[in-house]
Amino acid sequence: MSRSTPSEQPEPVRPEPEPTQREPTPDEPAPSATPVDRVTQADPGLPGSQSAPPSPSAGHRDRYVDLLRASSLLVVVLWHWAFTILVWGPDGPEATSPLGFTSGLWIATWLFQVLPVFFYIGGYVHRVSWQRAQARGTGLAAFVGARLRQLAVPGAALLLTWVVLGGVLVAVFDLRWMGRVVLLVISPLWFLAVYLVLIALLPFSLWLHRRFDLLALVWMGGGAMVVDVLRFRYDLEALSWVNMLLVWGLAHQAGFFYQRLARAGRRFGSLVLWAGLFALVGLVSSGLYPGSMVGVPGDRLSNMAPPTFVLVALLVFQVGMVEVLRPRMEARLKRSSWQRFNDVINRFALPLFLFHTTGMALSELLSRLLQGAPVATEAVPDVVWWLERPISVVGPLLCTLPVIALFGRYWMRHRTEKETSPAP
Repeated sequence: MSRSTPSEQPEPVRPEPEPTQREPTPDEPAPSATPVDRVTQADPGLPGSQSAPPSPSAGHRDRYVDLLRASSLLVVVLWHWAFTILVWGPDGPEATSPLGFTSGLWIATWLFQVLPVFFYIGGYVHRVSWQRAQARGTGLAAFVGARLRQLAVPGAALLLTWVVLGGVLVAVFDLRWMGRVVLLVISPLWFLAVYLVLIALLPFSLWLHRRFDLLALVWMGGGAMVVDVLRFRYDLEALSWVNMLLVWGLAHQAGFFYQRLARAGRRFGSLVLWAGLFALVGLVSSGLYPGSMVGVPGDRLSNMAPPTFVLVALLVFQVGMVEVLRPRMEARLKRSSWQRFNDVINRFALPLFLFHTTGMALSELLSRLLQGAPVATEAVPDVVWWLERPISVVGPLLCTLPVIALFGRYWMRHRTEKETSPAP
């Protein structure tokens, strides 16, 4: 047997290396993930998750979030200024709107009742802000306390000012109708009260999100429906106020899914939009719910006070619209002119909301003193009234700005670029 040389020995067979696949980043869904997968996959931003949180970096600013938050507040302000009709009754002023006099106008509230969007964006902002505070070593209790003080202090100051002023005017001048004026001025603060409750419940909301994810939304929506069933079928009217927490809490909780919905893409946003729209049409057409998403004098019930399950459908519809409009709006927000506009409305949105009814009351008073405007005893908007709507906001605006200059400087400070969508 001859001895083989090293060159004659056969080469060992090496196994072919398996093709390597790039691991997706924490914020990036798997390449084969469908839009539904991107929404239903485990949230990488939850404590205890396998991957890093997807929160924006400290230098990043989500200008679309800023725009949505400020716009939702400004729409409420402009709606009150332009479409509030004050009627003087035996007990003082009462507020109504053209919705009760104009056939089909209620459909506009599906677009302009935007508080669901505000609570939705608020949920996202609170979660991202908490992630950043946590990274700085801030405890959850301290974070929640700071958020509560940020809104509770000015809200309480405004409430106390009007209550004291009203009490003094009633006591000194026997203006019995002043109580109605105070009630109208402070009435928008109900929204602030609900928002403060949701901030206080943030630790529980974060636990629900971490533990049950999408199931928490299903439970809250189902709970709102059960409340409506008990209210309408069994006349348990007192239970209806539970929906103040369930419906607005659902909108706030849905904001925790903001980033996942953004990653899902425009087509999935369109799916959500149409699902919400068809749900709205079905619920309103059933005859169980009024078509308007705000209260209308004369309707047998309001979808707002207390909120009904219809507002859940409105939330779904508007969240879908947010995602459908995202590509176009984000492109516009890259322009310097849009960025300046966005910065300005974000500086003024919250103080405008807090003080807009004060400015409206001052404008009404000045109008009567300077022009001798007659006291309206009936409310039927005519052609002239509609033509005046574009300029009807000028008086309240001019009367609100000095109030903001005196009492609202706290919110008008320029936010630095390091601040990314802080909670209002």
